[in-house]
Order: sequence, then C-alpha cells, then structure tokens
Amino acid sequence: MLIGASPLTQAFLGTLFTWALTAFGAALAFFAKGTNERIYLDGSLGFAGGVMVAASYWSLLQPAIEMTSDNSGIWTLIPVVSGFFLGALFVYAADRVVTKLQAHSTVDLIVGDKIKRNPSLTEVSCENILYRGTKVNQEFRHRRKYKEDEEEVPDHLPSPLNDQESHDRWKRIMLLIIAVTVHNIPEGLAVGVAFGAVGKSSSATFESARNLAIGIGIQNLPEGLAVSLPLKMAGYSTGMSIWYGQLSGLVELFAGVFGAFLVSWIIPVLPYALSFAAGAMIYVVVDDIIPESQSCGNGKVASWGCIFGFLLMMSLDVGLAD
Repeated sequence: MLIGASPLTQAFLGTLFTWALTAFGAALAFFAKGTNERIYLDGSLGFAGGVMVAASYWSLLQPAIEMTSDNSGIWTLIPVVSGFFLGALFVYAADRVVTKLQAHSTVDLIVGDKIKRNPSLTEVSCENILYRGTKVNQEFRHRRKYKEDEEEVPDHLPSPLNDQESHDRWKRIMLLIIAVTVHNIPEGLAVGVAFGAVGKSSSATFESARNLAIGIGIQNLPEGLAVSLPLKMAGYSTGMSIWYGQLSGLVELFAGVFGAFLVSWIIPVLPYALSFAAGAMIYVVVDDIIPESQSCGNGKVASWGCIFGFLLMMSLDVGLAD
C-alpha cells in the first residue's frame, strides 16, 4: 500500500496483504498437536467478527452516507439501504448455491474422510470437527446423545458413514474451498472499493482504506486457520491443509482489483458499492462467524474477542485516521 499509487495498484497490494495473512493463519495448523485448539479458534472468530463490524461502519458505511449527503430526505438513504441489502442478499444467495452443490456445511465435507480413515469413529463433536455448527452437526450430536444413553438410534437420523461413502474425496475438498471462498469475495471487494473511493469524500481517505485492509487482514488469520485446522484434524497432511487454507484467500485479490476498477470508472456507483460490501460483511458475521464461535461452549471467550476486535478496528479507523 503506497501513497500516490493508482487505485488498482493499491487494491492489489491491499488484497495481497490480506491474502498473506490468510496464508499465515492457515500455517498455524502446523502447530496443532491436539484437540484443545477449539477455544483459541472460537476466540479468534469472535475477534474477527468485531473487526468486521467496526470496519463495516467506519470504513464503508460512513463514507457511503457522506457521499449521498447532498441529496435530501429519503433519497439520502436509498443508495445506502439498497446497497446494504443487496450485499447481504448476495452472500445469502451464494450460500444457497453452495448448498445446491451438496456442500451443506464444512462438517459434511470433511467428516466422510475422517470416518473412512478411522472406521471406529462413530461420533462427531466440537473437539474433532470444527467450523460452522449447522443442522447436520446438531443431528450428529443428537446421535451421540442416543449412543451415550445406550438407546437405539432412530432411523431418520442420517448415518455419516453411509451418506459420505459415495462422495469423492477431492470433491469434498473443492466444495470446502468454495464454501469459504464465497465469504472472501465481499472482503476483497470491500478493500478494492475503499481504495477506489479515496478522495471522493472527506472520510474516504487513503488512511481509512489502509486501515480496512489491515483490519480484514487481521480477521483473515482465524479464517485461514478455520480451513486448515479442520482438514488436518480430518486426517489430511499438514502441507495439504495449509495449501488449501491459503488458497481460499486468493479470491480477494481478484475481487479487490475488480472493486477498485468498478468505482474508479463509474463514480455514481460508489455509495452502492461501499454499502454493498458492508452488507455482505455484516451478513457473514451474523450468519456464520457469531453462531460458529458460540457453538461449542466458548461463548464468553468469543464475545470478549468480539469486543476487543471492535475496539482495535475502531481505534485504527478513528485514532489513527490522520
């Protein structure tokens, strides 16, 4: 990130930085030795959520609102409200598409191989399968409860072994990457849009765009780990787990350059683009990061992580803006 460089160059450098931190986060799986890492992952996810919420306002929504302040009444809100809604709708639709591809959750994608590698494993828990506590995960936990009570497992509960045997290993890996990559698109777009908007309003400054890139880079640390750690715990090699963890962040480079190109050439779209990125990020926090960080009994750790993440990003945007 260089002062005076073109918006496209700034966007490329900014998203290169966020990808590098994604790769670093994925590489932390190298140090995973047991099953106690869940509390650290939940705290990191909460921290990431706080960073994203603060960045969504100070680096994206505030400049968007200022750009529409020349309008009067409801016309001031239309670009911001519509852009925010469309951003959330985009991530929702992307999740639906991934579901159509049979990627119901990352639990679905990795549990099959783990059971295939270790047939004696008949339960799935927060300790051995991480990331995204969905309906499928709840059904597996329900199955475990029946096992602990020495009762017969009802027939309507799906068997992870039978359901996953027909899935190809590489298909599961690719769908896992798609599921996480979908959530990296709005983050890269946000960085690109922020750099493309520099100078278009009093709050759209190089410093705010730089701080947004730093904030997203920080929250990418646990995101990279959230991919590589489950893969490693599912039985994949450390090298392969780290490789796919960092690969999920590469999409931010393309989304960032596209966002900067779009707003550099079509200035009227700026308020929509900024609020679109904010809506997408908020949806990811509310729909994925917060529920996941609270799903395994580490809710207080995640909540305080969120508070500290918010304070850090707010300090970057407000205290270091000059």
